[in-house]
Amino acid sequence: MTPLASVPPTTSARPDDEPPVRFRDLLASEWIKTRSLRSITWTIGLITLFVIGSSAAATLADRDHLANSGPNAPRPKEFLAFDAYPAAGYWTLILVAGSIGAITVVSEYSSGLIRTTTVAVPARGSAVLAKAVVTAALWTAVGTVVSTGSFLVSQAILNGHGAGVPITHPGVFRALVASALLAPVCALVGLGLGALIRHSATTMVTTVFTLLMLPTLFSEGERWSADINHTMVSAAWKRLVQNWGPSPDSHIFMASVTGSWLVYALWPLIAVALAVVVVRRRDV
Repeated sequence: MTPLASVPPTTSARPDDEPPVRFRDLLASEWIKTRSLRSITWTIGLITLFVIGSSAAATLADRDHLANSGPNAPRPKEFLAFDAYPAAGYWTLILVAGSIGAITVVSEYSSGLIRTTTVAVPARGSAVLAKAVVTAALWTAVGTVVSTGSFLVSQAILNGHGAGVPITHPGVFRALVASALLAPVCALVGLGLGALIRHSATTMVTTVFTLLMLPTLFSEGERWSADINHTMVSAAWKRLVQNWGPSPDSHIFMASVTGSWLVYALWPLIAVALAVVVVRRRDV
């Protein structure tokens, strides 16, 4: 009897392997998600107008003061150079940028889209990094427009009274860059908190408290309190837009410019790193 021919093991037919998802594809996907957020265009447009408008209002108030002070009155350029960056406008920018950054993550969890994302992109860390890159790029563009527009508007008003300063004036360019980067820094902090908390209301409250309210709990009158205050984003921004230190008899402990830039770098890096770790280890 003829022995049966050995039958080769059957291999299950597999569809053509799909190419791995490229990072630029993730960037395109995250940009579509961000752009599709409700009212994001209106929100960005309104906050841009508000911040530039607050700069114009602050500058006009000082212009009126200069107009009523007489031609021989001193022009305090060290102060007027930063009418472009009033606290009211940029505190609002912190609030909006941080909230939108958080929403970019929280909205996926609330809508259930995160499940589709994790199926399509098993490398969850890459998806978070792509979202962070898109968020940083968007808010850097917004911050640059707002910061530059605020400076140009304020100086256009002040130039008519001999109080304007060029961008080469000591400290002006630093203030412009710090104000431009404030938006992406806060947006990335919000993104990180959104990935950690995942609940809309709690994330919004935590973001506002961390970026705006927490720094007010620590004054600069005591060394230990000032050291904590100087680690906050809003305090770092305030130091970077200033071009003066405390008077010799002042009891205020000022942060260093280098330390303030370090705060700008560490907050978003730590927030995004924590988001990547949490998303990788936690179930959807």
